[in-house]
Amino acid sequence: MSDVSLVQAVNLALRRAMAEDSHVLVLGEDVGVDGGVFRATEGLFQLYGDDRVLDTPLAEASIAGVSIGLAAQGFRPVAEIQFTGFAYACIDQLINHASRLRTRTRGRLTCPLVLRSPAGGGIHAPEHHSESPEAMFAHIPGLKVVMPSSPARAYGLLLSAIRDPDPVVFLEPTRLYRAVREEVADDGAGMPLETCFVVRPGRDITLVSWGATLNETLAAAARLSDDGIEADVIDVATLKPLDRETILKSVARTGRLVIVHEAPLTGGFGAEIAACVAGAGLMHLVAPIERVTGFDTVMPYPRTEAWYIPSADRVLAAARRAMEYQ
Repeated sequence: MSDVSLVQAVNLALRRAMAEDSHVLVLGEDVGVDGGVFRATEGLFQLYGDDRVLDTPLAEASIAGVSIGLAAQGFRPVAEIQFTGFAYACIDQLINHASRLRTRTRGRLTCPLVLRSPAGGGIHAPEHHSESPEAMFAHIPGLKVVMPSSPARAYGLLLSAIRDPDPVVFLEPTRLYRAVREEVADDGAGMPLETCFVVRPGRDITLVSWGATLNETLAAAARLSDDGIEADVIDVATLKPLDRETILKSVARTGRLVIVHEAPLTGGFGAEIAACVAGAGLMHLVAPIERVTGFDTVMPYPRTEAWYIPSADRVLAAARRAMEYQ
């Protein structure tokens, strides 16, 4: 067991995967000699050299395209995009090729590709370095989309993503990279890619989140507990495929739902969860579904980004509105 940060857990998972399978490659801008912009790939170049850890040009579309070609030929590339705002250049390759390779070849080929990228704000960076486009990726048929919220889940989910036969977009919440630490066993055990995690059990209200905003959600749950209100807090972790059953079971017990995410409100992935509950769990609801999100604007510059990111106060206010219904 090691006490590690989230970025260190990512590094542990990459080391483990590369040691277990010589077909696992790491590529991206500055991932080799420099160890990545956040040092997620630190030390890998020294261990495996430039035949398995490849520094690439500043060309995200090329990174995605080369990774698809490698995956089609039996490798398991793990491509890093330095910031998720730069991943838009990869969309053509992801939509038209990575996500369709299994269907296009009638199962003859698969695309075991992982596209890793830091996501979200909170590190005082410009807007292209603070994007939360998980809903856009989740809309693409054939892609899995993962966003962990703790070191242990980052480790286990990344290992499962690398071992998966199909493409996975793995979004790492940037502001959690070094914000939290926990004990992680480097035992090679993966975590399921189709399961939500109940991180705090409760009976009165369901709070659903993923990525960095799980911290604010848990903080709001602790304050609700001081008032005698026990929240069932769910970390979605894998947005696609979505574990609807865990969320629906929770809402059936509590009758109330608050969804929290950093991405903008309109078309955000929270709307998919709300639609799921409204369709399959409507008769269990005793209050309108609440969403606490970022705003329908570009992520603001550092001095005002704290106003954009959902706070524990905003989550608490939404939960208390829901609790007014009996």
